[in-house]
Amino acid sequence: MKKIAILAIFAIFSLVAVVFIARSQLRKDLQKLTINVEGVERFAYIVEPKSDVPASGLPLVLVFHGHGGTALHAARKYRIHEAWPQAMVAYLQGIPGVAGITDPEGKQNGWQKNPGELNDRDLKFVDAFLAEIKLRAKIDTSRIYALGHSNGGRFAHVLWHQRGNQIAAVASCGGHGGTLIYTCIPRSIFVIAGQEDPLVPFQGQMLFVEAARQVLQTDPSKAIKNGYASIEPGANGLELGTYLHPGGHEWPKAATPFVIEFFKRHSIKQ
Repeated sequence: MKKIAILAIFAIFSLVAVVFIARSQLRKDLQKLTINVEGVERFAYIVEPKSDVPASGLPLVLVFHGHGGTALHAARKYRIHEAWPQAMVAYLQGIPGVAGITDPEGKQNGWQKNPGELNDRDLKFVDAFLAEIKLRAKIDTSRIYALGHSNGGRFAHVLWHQRGNQIAAVASCGGHGGTLIYTCIPRSIFVIAGQEDPLVPFQGQMLFVEAARQVLQTDPSKAIKNGYASIEPGANGLELGTYLHPGGHEWPKAATPFVIEFFKRHSIKQ
């Protein structure tokens, strides 16, 4: 018994050490970029690829955490920079002021949920961030992507709606765009939804998927399926991707490779 206890303690310490090393490496990879937006200090963590920059420039993925979350947690949780090491990945930080499902007073970090809300403070943040990052690195402006979870997913749709001429494709998890999609520039979109989502009802998310089918003119009968993932071809090379899983409101790690491969196929035609 004593030997088993010692082995168990050793295993726990080994796991803690691995986690500590992983987090330490992540902090080394992250570069904090602070920007003043109309008198408010905003920031993002960026991860630059270690490979050579292609002549066309780097693809850029903008990542938006959920309500109450942080950019650092999003970097640890989603790890988009590891799934696509050839891309520049930016984990942007939200701020308080937006009411959430579990935060009606808006005391926690979040993102505007509609165009014009809060004087478009988060759209202005993204505008300022893009202007700054283009000065610091060679970005392929035809391959800028928006990815978000929950409230961050909703904001990714707001960004698409208002800055669709700059966004090549969108991915959202548990945070659909509602009727905004009907007046968006058509772009390929990847939707992740949990059948047991306690915050954003699955039925409502499926209504959004159906709206996306109409806008992108996709054909579900021609879908290519792989487990929970499905890709439907649409008009003019557009695609509707879905990852409909039996879980809840969380971001499923298994969906990440599908999202990255989806992004890689799409760019803004010049």
